[in-house]
Amino acid sequence: MDGRQGRVAGSVQRRLSTVVALAVAVMALGAGALAFLAAYDEARELQDDVLRRVAQLVEAQRARAPAGPLDIHVQGEEDDSRVIVQQLGGPLPDAGSALPPSRLPLASTLPDGLRTLKLHGEEFRVLVRTTAAGERFAVAQDSRLRRELARYGAMRTVLPFVLLVPVLLLVLSRLVRQIFRPITRLAEEVDGRSESDLRAIAEVDVPAEVQPFVRAINRLLVRVGEAIAGQRRFVADAAHELRSPLTALLLQAERLAESELSDDARERVNVLYQGIERSRGLIEQLLALARAQAQGPPPMPAGGSSSTSIQAAFRRVLEELIPLAEVRRIDIGVEGERDAEVDASSDQLFTLTRNLVDNAIRYTPEGGRVDLSVAIEPGRCGLRVRDTGPGIAPAEHERVFEPFYRVPGSDAPGSGLGLAIVRSLAQRLGAGVQLEYSDPGRRCGLTVTVWFTPATA
Repeated sequence: MDGRQGRVAGSVQRRLSTVVALAVAVMALGAGALAFLAAYDEARELQDDVLRRVAQLVEAQRARAPAGPLDIHVQGEEDDSRVIVQQLGGPLPDAGSALPPSRLPLASTLPDGLRTLKLHGEEFRVLVRTTAAGERFAVAQDSRLRRELARYGAMRTVLPFVLLVPVLLLVLSRLVRQIFRPITRLAEEVDGRSESDLRAIAEVDVPAEVQPFVRAINRLLVRVGEAIAGQRRFVADAAHELRSPLTALLLQAERLAESELSDDARERVNVLYQGIERSRGLIEQLLALARAQAQGPPPMPAGGSSSTSIQAAFRRVLEELIPLAEVRRIDIGVEGERDAEVDASSDQLFTLTRNLVDNAIRYTPEGGRVDLSVAIEPGRCGLRVRDTGPGIAPAEHERVFEPFYRVPGSDAPGSGLGLAIVRSLAQRLGAGVQLEYSDPGRRCGLTVTVWFTPATA
């Protein structure tokens, strides 16, 4: 049932085009038929007028010269186009005998007027007239030729309809597409938006019939935006409220570890300490994700300029994460001295870079390598983090940006929020994130590049 409704709903344009085309075709067919019949009758009437004019000429001639033969054979370009004028009266030839070419077997008793007669298997249109002197004569013409000429004239009248209908159907088809084009543009606009773009749909150039639907969508977007904002506030508030107690617990665990404890108790305290530390890290990432997903343009720093050096962000991140890398015996450093300025605040760029580097350290085996570098290409620049870890298969590239998603088979510590934070921050900054293997041949290692538009002066 749903599939059928979808097909019906999706074929409104086609149905409208079909209905309009059928209506135009029927109207054109009806108008063409009426025009054909009218032109055909008019042509027959004109042909009868020709016979009347010929009869008038004959009457005028007989009035001037009553003596002489009356039989006349007017021959056109074709034999069938002849007009025959002959006097009525006198004996008729036998039915089986041949007639002269200009003579027809017409009875002298035929009344005056127009009629169609069948003579020796052929139809003739015959006009019988009586002159003032009492002389009677007939003007005749082959009906077959008359019908052909009438049909030819009628067809010439209908020809414009035949040529105009396809043109009209084409114009109507284009007109229907033009009518539905605003709806198509509206669909493309909505489909091209990111999941975080909940701006109201503009009602400019939207047909009046579609405006109630657009307003309903805008109201829905407002409700969805309010719900998402409420969820983010809840996560941020919950994380903020939990951060302080966890920090206190962490301090208590540190003090407890400094006390004189048995080996068994000390091991349990260490486990407790590591659990609290992981929880605190998760809360910090939840706060970072909530801030990254906040709507609106990036805040401007106090100086008024949002331009930030990538190398400066690298230095801040290394100062914080080098101890973690040393614990895991990971060689970490910056490749090259190239630098670039991007339109982002220092805190935003630091948070983005830190999550990338932290993710690389956690997923790189001990003794591995993590390299940071600046990538510069025509029209764009970016920061790049390359590691020697297991890498991410192309089929998982989109899913790893989902919050709390972890690649199947991975036993590295983490919450699954690092790349989600990176994607959210990148989208907010108008940047793109690219994933690829560090070693495509061996299909291992991960290289993450965040591409920015270079900062304007």
